[in-house]
Amino acid sequence: MDTSRRNFLASISMLAAYSAFPLSSFSFNNSKKLRIALVGTGIRGTSFWGKRLVDAYSDILEFVGLCDINLGRLKYARAYIGVSCPIFVDFDAMLKKTKPDLLIVTTTDVTHHRFIIKGLEIGCDVLTEKPLTTDEFKAQEILTAERKSGKNLIVGFNYRWSPYNTKIKALLMNQTIGKVTSVDFHWYLNTYHGASYFRRWHGLKDKGGSLWVHKATHHFDLLNWWLDSDPSEVFAYGSLEHYGKNGPFRGDRCRTCEHKSNCDYHFDITKDQRLMDLYVANETYDGYIRDNCLFREEIDIYDKMSAQIKYANNVTVNYSLTTYSPFEGWRIAFNGTEGRIEASLDIPYNQKTRIDQAEMHAREMEQQAIEEANFEEIIVHKLWNDFDTVQVPFQKAGHGGGDKRLHDKIFKSPEVDDEYGRAAGSRDGVMSAIIGIAARKSIESGKPVKIEALTDITPTVNRK
Repeated sequence: MDTSRRNFLASISMLAAYSAFPLSSFSFNNSKKLRIALVGTGIRGTSFWGKRLVDAYSDILEFVGLCDINLGRLKYARAYIGVSCPIFVDFDAMLKKTKPDLLIVTTTDVTHHRFIIKGLEIGCDVLTEKPLTTDEFKAQEILTAERKSGKNLIVGFNYRWSPYNTKIKALLMNQTIGKVTSVDFHWYLNTYHGASYFRRWHGLKDKGGSLWVHKATHHFDLLNWWLDSDPSEVFAYGSLEHYGKNGPFRGDRCRTCEHKSNCDYHFDITKDQRLMDLYVANETYDGYIRDNCLFREEIDIYDKMSAQIKYANNVTVNYSLTTYSPFEGWRIAFNGTEGRIEASLDIPYNQKTRIDQAEMHAREMEQQAIEEANFEEIIVHKLWNDFDTVQVPFQKAGHGGGDKRLHDKIFKSPEVDDEYGRAAGSRDGVMSAIIGIAARKSIESGKPVKIEALTDITPTVNRK
């Protein structure tokens, strides 16, 4: 094993640690590139974990295999990402033939555990998209497999790396408002982005674990990181009142629906060539329909959600997620013994310029966009004093600048110490997903759910 490969493996080990840690250099060189295999060639896999890595880091890494159950998507993915590696519909065959250093998992959420565990068992490190998994049993299987394998798992929590979210972390670390006692956190998905989950496989609990897990895992991870503590108990409410069977009519798919002329949610996928090439052109391989009806009867996830989360450090959090808001954005307020911090993004009437709600999510996902940096505000209000306004540079593209920073840390500059502890490993992945899992179980039982009862991780006052 040459020096660069040995240093990479050591760095991955540190990168996957449970919380904050120093990082040593990957020490890549052109004679021995990092060998990457990718399973799951949907939008996120082909763009953020595919094409962007090739465009930005091809001097230090190479793709040695792509895998998906859909052969048509695989062929498209290879061309879109810009690689010439072999493609596989058999995952085991890919691992055996390519022997990657790093496996990247971007498949349907409910299948993450299968690929993560197999990757660890054959001796490679694994990087997975969020959420880590969809229930407590799979979470425990992943934890056990990682411990047995001696290999390491990284979870791609890009929201931590946004400069805006990092500034909130810095203010809390510095105890700007003393000890945090409670938090109000509300996330709004608009009728473009929010509705899209109900057209896709995410609308079924047995595919994505509901938006408590698929979407809110981002928000719960931020809370765990910001508060630097573990959740201990969750009580939640949720219902399906807007989409699914509640719709006034339903059709086969948006392209052919007889109601498209009078449906406010009609989605014309033919106007998006990338979606047409990736999904519509390949429906015959696996039957997956990307522009499904969001009023179909089989939808069984919640479209409005609210939870109270108690942390081991005695902080209480009131959280809500709305999926049919007229705007897309979020608000958070931290109450402390010495004051209050308020932060928000994309609230239209707080903006100096009008935001196009139809383009909101597309701008956030864009990786190559060059846009003018703006400033967003964080309000710090100390007891007995007037409030102060903190200005934070902000760009919408790449999840507020978090995508690029996450990639750079993993593949380019791991030797730079991160005082904010933004890298995330398996414990972080479990503790974010487990809040959503507990919320789902609380709704089903009508009772609060203890986090310690779900896996063998014991919640601690300070994150490990």
